[in-house]
Amino acid sequence: MTDLTPSTTEQAEIGIIGGSGLYRLDALEDVHEIALPNPYGVPSDDILVGTLAGRRVAFLARHGRGHRLTPSEIPVAANIYALKSLGIREVISISAVGSLREDFAPGDLVVPDQIVDRTRGHRTTSFFGGGVVAHVSLADPYCSRLRPLAAKAARQATQAQVHDAGTYCCMEGPQFSTRAESNLYRSWGMDIIGMTAIPEVKLAREAELCYVGLALVTDYDCWRAETGEADVTAGLVAEVMERNIAAAKDTLVRLIETLDADPVCSCQEALSDAIITEPSVVPKETRVRTNAVSGRYLPLDVADAQDSIAPNSR
Repeated sequence: MTDLTPSTTEQAEIGIIGGSGLYRLDALEDVHEIALPNPYGVPSDDILVGTLAGRRVAFLARHGRGHRLTPSEIPVAANIYALKSLGIREVISISAVGSLREDFAPGDLVVPDQIVDRTRGHRTTSFFGGGVVAHVSLADPYCSRLRPLAAKAARQATQAQVHDAGTYCCMEGPQFSTRAESNLYRSWGMDIIGMTAIPEVKLAREAELCYVGLALVTDYDCWRAETGEADVTAGLVAEVMERNIAAAKDTLVRLIETLDADPVCSCQEALSDAIITEPSVVPKETRVRTNAVSGRYLPLDVADAQDSIAPNSR
């Protein structure tokens, strides 16, 4: 069995995943660029580890620099596993979204609190399987500790309207919605729509990472045609994102400045009661594959397996 466990001396505290239009952070200082292939594949791009607002930060372009990957092609499991292997405990995700509400206007920023999965099963949504079963809670998929901090930072960083809650409808893509779909999602009470938060939010929870989303509204999808509003296009998304990138970057700096150096959060104990497989029967290759995520509970030394279900001290 080939050991693909990431190997690096670099460490970081906070992960940033940049979406459409945000492919690097020029404000990063003392930057090292590292490749971190791992048991779940090769991440979207090399990871930039540097200092931002006095903290060690790892930045990853979700679609790859140059925007090379469709939403369905993004190796999310490899991305989250790589960030976890760097010692990261908190992840800030930036994305472009469409609005499904009149009062969520293009240029607004949303810090979502809920999500509905409308993807089609083509994406890796769990680190587990292959001899180990885990069921984490996603009742509150976004970190309830980080969300108010992110909303406050956004209000300080921009004059735009900031919405501190909203339900994100994640569709498969890469095509945008039909008008019928857009109106259906509105009738269900969805607030914003995008293509990338699933499975990021699920895998971040399995990896015991605090995860918060900063969603930049770029358009009204295609439900508002009767008012003369233009239907969403890739060009429209890029144009609005370009205008809002500065505010997003300022929000990141302000948020990072407020984060505790040693955060305590229930997100970081998500697996403590989620693994239901008897540790002694979990195959060694599965322990190796999931080690960066589940090593606290499934140590590589099988002799310790009976005692591994209790969380180790950090």
